[in-house]
Amino acid sequence: MTPGLLFFILLGFLILFGWYLATDLGSRKRWLAFALAIVALGIAIGQAYPPREKIHLGLDIQGGTRFLIQLVQADKDKGLSKSMLDQAVEVIRKRVDQFGTSEPIITPVGADRIEVQIPGLSTETIQQAREQLSKVAKLEFRMVYPDGGELLKKIDAGEQITPPDYRIETYKHPAEGDEKPLEEKLLVKKKADLGGNHVRQSAAYYGNEGWTVQLGFDGEGAKTFGKITEANVGHRFAIVLDGAIQSAPVIRTAIYNGDAIISGKFGEQEARSLASVLENPLQTPVSIIEERSVSPTLGFDSIRASIIAGLAGLLVTMICVLLYYRFLGLIACLTLIVNLVLLIGALTMFRFVLTLPGIAGIILTIGLSVDASVLIYERLREELASGKSIKVAVQAAYDKAFSSIFDANVTTLITAAILFWKASGPVKGFAISLTVGILASLFTALIVGRNCVSWFVDTDKIKKVSMAHLISSQHINFLGKGLLACLFSLALILAGAGSFWVRGEKNFGVDFRGGDLLTLSSPNTIDVAQVRHALEPAGLADASIQESAQGGKSYVTIRTPLDTRDQVKRQIAQNLPGGEFKVEGSEQVGALVGGELARSSLIALGLGILGILIFVTLRFELSFAVGAIVALLHDVLITVGAFSLLHRELTLTMVGAVLTIAGYSINDTIVVYDRIREGLASGRRGSIEQIMNESINQTLSRTILTSTVTLIPIIFLFFMGGAVLHDFSLAIIIGVVVGTYSSIFIASPIVLWWTRARGGNTSTLRREITQKTSPNPAIG
Repeated sequence: MTPGLLFFILLGFLILFGWYLATDLGSRKRWLAFALAIVALGIAIGQAYPPREKIHLGLDIQGGTRFLIQLVQADKDKGLSKSMLDQAVEVIRKRVDQFGTSEPIITPVGADRIEVQIPGLSTETIQQAREQLSKVAKLEFRMVYPDGGELLKKIDAGEQITPPDYRIETYKHPAEGDEKPLEEKLLVKKKADLGGNHVRQSAAYYGNEGWTVQLGFDGEGAKTFGKITEANVGHRFAIVLDGAIQSAPVIRTAIYNGDAIISGKFGEQEARSLASVLENPLQTPVSIIEERSVSPTLGFDSIRASIIAGLAGLLVTMICVLLYYRFLGLIACLTLIVNLVLLIGALTMFRFVLTLPGIAGIILTIGLSVDASVLIYERLREELASGKSIKVAVQAAYDKAFSSIFDANVTTLITAAILFWKASGPVKGFAISLTVGILASLFTALIVGRNCVSWFVDTDKIKKVSMAHLISSQHINFLGKGLLACLFSLALILAGAGSFWVRGEKNFGVDFRGGDLLTLSSPNTIDVAQVRHALEPAGLADASIQESAQGGKSYVTIRTPLDTRDQVKRQIAQNLPGGEFKVEGSEQVGALVGGELARSSLIALGLGILGILIFVTLRFELSFAVGAIVALLHDVLITVGAFSLLHRELTLTMVGAVLTIAGYSINDTIVVYDRIREGLASGRRGSIEQIMNESINQTLSRTILTSTVTLIPIIFLFFMGGAVLHDFSLAIIIGVVVGTYSSIFIASPIVLWWTRARGGNTSTLRREITQKTSPNPAIG
């Protein structure tokens, strides 16, 4: 699909959407909704097909290595300019090109760092890449044999031999347009006549002779360059970087002041590239402060396991929804499929990179998409039970459910947006998948699903709907059990905190603590005790070792102090030769980066909590915001504590899981709060306790159902998704269970206690809620 065609299709989609929102005629609205769905599906399928060519895979799936390089400036007072960083990127790009990999990504990060992603890099060449990227650049000026190339012709003809002080080098001229670059053989001195360390500055500019490169030497370099040019007027000299000729201009005249001009048939890019070489931005040491690599085998096994887990979770979820909601469940399944197609199409259209956490985000979207349908159908059940006709009940169900759906999804979007802003690498892929998935679920539930149900009802295709009922109307005094629930939660939090304190640094993975993480595979069963024993001679027996299985192989991950991975490889190979171990992945994070990642993660969590506090306060009231934040912190603390009790490590991926838990916790709590707000604003009689208990009981069935459909795909991901996403899915499972519990037993009692603590009562809270409540918006 060409960009022009896509533009006009999207423009047409916006026009249809505006028309849809503007019209009130039922039949026209349904046809417009049908057209919107068809256009959206057409765009998504057109963008995503064929998937092998259109979907861009991250390094953790296709295999490869990511380096984070820091430039060390000798003169700290001077600092690094943006141009110097850009020039360093170009030098590193040339070094990476020699590995022959497709589509490497080299981008500046911040003021003094460069991120290098090299896909498909084999384990054997990682060490070579590491050396190439971290070595100091070597810039030299060497004279070309001064005879205009006559000796070189004789050497090629076999009539002469190469002089001992010279060697034959190939100079690749920059390509012009679509033509292939020309290659020229030059007879160049082996020993440099002048070192690049004497270059003071260089710049490209457009002058009378076109694009020109200006070159300046320091005092000593100017003297040497003056002698060279005086003795070699009319001859060529080669500018060599890392052993490769970058340019070979002719010396026109002797230059004594140290300021030279290199002119020729330069294009802008060629001139700037040569100036970059002469500036030699990598003449000072650079250091690799972070390195992560995954073998193609591990990436393939992981994505295969994740896809199988996702499909299994999708199938079981759809079967459960069909059995419970019957005909309405069929529509919910249809909207779910449309949602997934739109999600994948959007990810492809905006060229987002698909990572393993991104796949986890797609799988999580399955549950969140069904959540909106469950909310609507449970509201429809209540409207029908009140004696309304099916047409009126459908309209009322969608109108009343909109507020809950909107508030719940906005809070999840807040955490996803902050995660995207503060995260890096594969975790950012999770934030993208989750954000797009939520937006797609809103479209499918409120437009596609609504108009499908309305068409069947308005045309009398169905005159009644039947659904199973998990929990009949109850009158449980949840607030009366609030104190007991809080004491139970406090005990869990204290147990987790105690474990966290005892384990200390062992709670943190290589992302935050710094160090080396090595992933090895074996066709045989791995005994952790044997691996630990094998590491004893190197003094690494206290390493953190975890074993897992995936794709018919056994995997072991070993976390050790910084710069010890080579020792680990040697010890394993020497002491366990029969294990047939193979390196599948490695990570190395410096202490500086680990500390930065920890601070960034805490900032992300803090901003997420602040954003939710502001939103809930604006939409509800401060008492509700306090209850929501307490419930959120409750869920996060118990999840982190559970990980410590289970002796699992906190990693960057876990930060994504924790922020997702925060969003889901609020999602569940908001639905309960929305019903409490509705009861208070409608003037329903009774005390705060009575209205809150009644609201929790009314939403109990929905709360358990949505938690169940969210858990189904994540449980499949936990058991079938492979070792890479095992801890991530475990955190989500714990968070969903704890979040469901807190939305029932923790959030509402906190609202009640906070209201009383500030001297309020039922009338006070009712008045504050009524002032904030406005007619529910809706998309119909």
